[in-house]
Amino acid sequence: MKIAILNGRLIDPASGIDRVDNLYIAHGQIIAHGAPPADFVAQQTLDASGKLVIPGIVDLCARVGEPGFEHKADIRSESLAAVSAGVTTLCIPPDTQPPLDSPADLEFIQRRQDETGLARLTVLAAITQGLEGEQLTDMASLKESGCAGVTNAYRPFANANVLRRALEYAAGLDLTVHINPQDHALALGGCAHEGSVSTRLGLPAIPEAAETAAIGFYLPLIEQTRVRAHFGRLSTAKGMNMIRRARHDNLDITADVCIHQLFLSEMDISDFNSLCHTRPPLRGERDRDGLRAGLTEEGIQAICSDHHPHDNDAKLAPFPATEPGISSVETLLPLTLRLVEQNIISLPRAVELLCAAPAQILGLDVGSLATDHPADITLVDPELEWECQLDNLLSRGKNTPYVGWSFKGAVVATLVNGRICYTRG
Repeated sequence: MKIAILNGRLIDPASGIDRVDNLYIAHGQIIAHGAPPADFVAQQTLDASGKLVIPGIVDLCARVGEPGFEHKADIRSESLAAVSAGVTTLCIPPDTQPPLDSPADLEFIQRRQDETGLARLTVLAAITQGLEGEQLTDMASLKESGCAGVTNAYRPFANANVLRRALEYAAGLDLTVHINPQDHALALGGCAHEGSVSTRLGLPAIPEAAETAAIGFYLPLIEQTRVRAHFGRLSTAKGMNMIRRARHDNLDITADVCIHQLFLSEMDISDFNSLCHTRPPLRGERDRDGLRAGLTEEGIQAICSDHHPHDNDAKLAPFPATEPGISSVETLLPLTLRLVEQNIISLPRAVELLCAAPAQILGLDVGSLATDHPADITLVDPELEWECQLDNLLSRGKNTPYVGWSFKGAVVATLVNGRICYTRG
């Protein structure tokens, strides 16, 4: 379909675009800005007056329930939730059941994406078989099957030699290794940040050293193997500063933070609120403020949702026995817009953190409004106010601590590959 998007504020830091303009789409691609090509006749026109027109959001970590957890969510429900929130690409980690460690698993995800016809799905494949940390997967075949990188999620490696061989193998294939920096032994059995709140509540704790020790362990191996690495879901200001220093020393690494670490803290679990049980845990307010201050090109390169939908039973046990995670894909954009409203970051920087930077980290040709790029586009009404309530969330996971929060800014239309997948109202 040929589509014209007229009079919107186009924001695309990757292309240096920030202006009120028109945008034209044909054959699934952006073909022109400003004036249409001579032979262009729009089959559909979207009036974007007063709206923001940004690239489709690329979410670096979102669990979709399949395979293995279909009782919590499935690809259709979570893809629909994603496009309703302007997220056009979901990156799925491999800690499913069974883990995503073979080309057949990637083909299954691709087939489900094609059947659903909503958001794009890309996969981080397991770097070791079954995520058991012992035998390496066939990374060459996984890359050929289209994985965007490899990771062992939060599972430990058997020893440093296995890790070194894994990094060398990935480096030889030019695959990005995604790292969840958590020392398994230091974090074992913990469910809350080691601080005054966990002490008062009597909860088993995870020290900040669980993150910083893991980062310190990985950095020399990354330097030696020359692998491209991405540190995901940072939770401490010290960890972020270690990444910043390593980038200053020209190490080829990037990092992201999940959106709830920029708004919530250990204080939010003070009444044993299991909706705020996350992994890594919510840290202290100084860490939250430090991570906010680190939303710069040198510090943190991307923001993700770390979307983790659960059924109701998963959050009803005593706090240590509940499952960690927040259903958060639908609040990723509005919370990021709140950072703009609070003058923490600029609007173009927000778009970069959500779109261009994560696309670059994953090596995907999306996250831009440049011509000849896929027409993955989000239209946002920056003045539309709404309140988060369970009945207006499309994800099957209703485990969110943001019920009752008021937001300003909402998605009014989402296009994926030049096709309108969602319109508001």
